[in-house]
Amino acid sequence: MRPFLVLAATLGVAFQQLAAQQHAHPDAERLGVVHFPTSCAPAVAPQFDRAMALLHSFEFGAAIRGFESVLASDSTCAMAWWGIALSRWTNPMSPSLRSAAVIERGLEAAQSAALLAPRASGRERGYIAAVGELYRDAARRNQRERVLAYERAMAGLAERHPSDTEAAIFHAIAIVQAASPTDKTYAENLRAGAILERLFAAHPDHPGLAHYIIHSYDVPALAGRAADAARRYADIAPSAAHALHMPSHTFTRVGLWEESVATNMRSYDAALKTSCLAEAMHALDYAVYANLQLRRDSAARAILEKVPAIAARLDPNAVCGAAPGSAGFFAAAAIPARYALERHAWAEAAALEPRSSAFPFTDAVTWFARALGAARLGDTASTRIARDSLGAMRARLTAAGEGYWAEQVAIQHIGAEAWLLFASNRRTEALVRMREAADREDHTEKPAVSPGPLAPARELLADMLAAMGRSAEARAEYEAALRREPGRYWSGVGARGP
Repeated sequence: MRPFLVLAATLGVAFQQLAAQQHAHPDAERLGVVHFPTSCAPAVAPQFDRAMALLHSFEFGAAIRGFESVLASDSTCAMAWWGIALSRWTNPMSPSLRSAAVIERGLEAAQSAALLAPRASGRERGYIAAVGELYRDAARRNQRERVLAYERAMAGLAERHPSDTEAAIFHAIAIVQAASPTDKTYAENLRAGAILERLFAAHPDHPGLAHYIIHSYDVPALAGRAADAARRYADIAPSAAHALHMPSHTFTRVGLWEESVATNMRSYDAALKTSCLAEAMHALDYAVYANLQLRRDSAARAILEKVPAIAARLDPNAVCGAAPGSAGFFAAAAIPARYALERHAWAEAAALEPRSSAFPFTDAVTWFARALGAARLGDTASTRIARDSLGAMRARLTAAGEGYWAEQVAIQHIGAEAWLLFASNRRTEALVRMREAADREDHTEKPAVSPGPLAPARELLADMLAAMGRSAEARAEYEAALRREPGRYWSGVGARGP
């Protein structure tokens, strides 16, 4: 049996056991165990620890409200402003540039913490100085520079206070945030994971440890290392919607589709209860992807039918859970695109209605699906329009300094061009371009906002080779696609051959 299948089976049994345990205690709030000593009034310690538990599960809106309740009882608590500033940054795993509004509000909180810092301990001043790096001189320092400065500050804090578990935890996730998505040695992910695993053994009920281990190992080559954390996180903090969703990152990496559907639908229900719509949509995107790999088209269709009503209420600036507003718009575009492409319903894909949003990388999802659908139908005119639209979005992202997303859309643009060439019977040129797209995709990583590419570039390359009758080459490319995206239905069909 393949290693990832062994892992999938182990995770599946464990997840079913945990789900049964959680069902037995549905009402009491359970966020895990966090204790963060501060110099604030002793009476606010329980409130502060609860806000910290919410922050560790990326429940940012609730965490901010929690820290605000601390300030209502102790207006001199500098660390409550620190917690608000870090919560304002939202999901550190998001590669998107923070908006001016996010920077402004985060900076205000960081400055409020700094004003109170003279009353705080030296350790606390280290936290406050570190979070300030995320927002300081944003007009002159780009986001990458600020993220690296934050990581260095947290490294110094953790070194100065080796017994401070929270400093080590926040430093570890800062390492992952700062890691390059093109580093295929995953050295920084492994460094962070080693810190977190050591602490998890001593603090098995800490939500941040389980959560950040999954993020540290959220790449195909390392996913198996997150097995224990994925088994346990949802049981540590079942009251947090993101804690219910997060195990599916590991489930998706190993092709454990049944468990991904189950945990994401629970996350969706939890997110709706708190009106955290982007988080709900994020969970649905993962769930629909898993259902489509299982060939459960009717279940995927049922999810698709939920999308319009939720999408109409999305707020791009909402601060709620781990999923930023852009994640809701991404899911609203990705779910119908996946539903068409994974069923090879090319006419449906070609007819998808593009919508304009504040996030070009989400709009690109629809244009990419339209390009693939039109090309498979031989409609070169429509394919050309979609390709050119992708090129325009790549240019906008590049101009805006969104380097990560510019590269993701560039890969889609090249793939669309390759299929336009293929539909135009220029097959040698098409293969060259499709190989380029596949190689570029191999040198980056999918964003946490997505369970996987709409159509993996290497799988698309294999499709081309298969259509040309080059079955042995196609099979090799399907197998390569499976190494990156285990359990994908169409790559599996292709790898098995006719």
